[in-house]
Amino acid sequence: MAAEADAARERVLAARTELATEVERLQASARAAVDIPAKVRRHPAQVAAAVGGVGFLALGGPRRLFRRVKSTIVGPDQPLPESMLPEEIEKALKRLGTDGERVRGTLERDFADYLKVSQKRRGPALRQTLYYAVTLPLIRRGGKLAVDWLLQPDQRAAQIEELRSRLRTRGDQLADEPQTSDLAADTEAGPR
Repeated sequence: MAAEADAARERVLAARTELATEVERLQASARAAVDIPAKVRRHPAQVAAAVGGVGFLALGGPRRLFRRVKSTIVGPDQPLPESMLPEEIEKALKRLGTDGERVRGTLERDFADYLKVSQKRRGPALRQTLYYAVTLPLIRRGGKLAVDWLLQPDQRAAQIEELRSRLRTRGDQLADEPQTSDLAADTEAGPR
């Protein structure tokens, strides 16, 4: 039993030693990864190239380079027309690009699309305007009369009572009429 315990102790001590060396190597690699001045001293050309590439991208170098190559191949862009547009519109035009012909074409296409859409909307809008111009005053007047009638309970009760009396009178008249009309029909038909 003592021999097994000694063997287990030896394995634990060996594992500890192995762990300590791994931790030392890990610490050394972490220090080396963070030690930027040492990397710069070891590889100055690569660091300079990386810094230059980042600066090139940050300052918009690819876009400038593309414009310059395009202007040498195709020719310079047409200048934008001088105008007295509001500042927001000028900014929007500049965002469209520097090629005056392309910007002009884009604006013409967009304006043509706008005209097509507004022409389609103009028909129903005129019809609706005329419809509302005629019906809106009628609806307002009817609504006002209805509200006035509902908010005046004394008049409403009197009007309801008046309607009831008219209906009773009419009902009485209708009740009398069939009898007289039956007699008139019988008299006109003559003896059977």
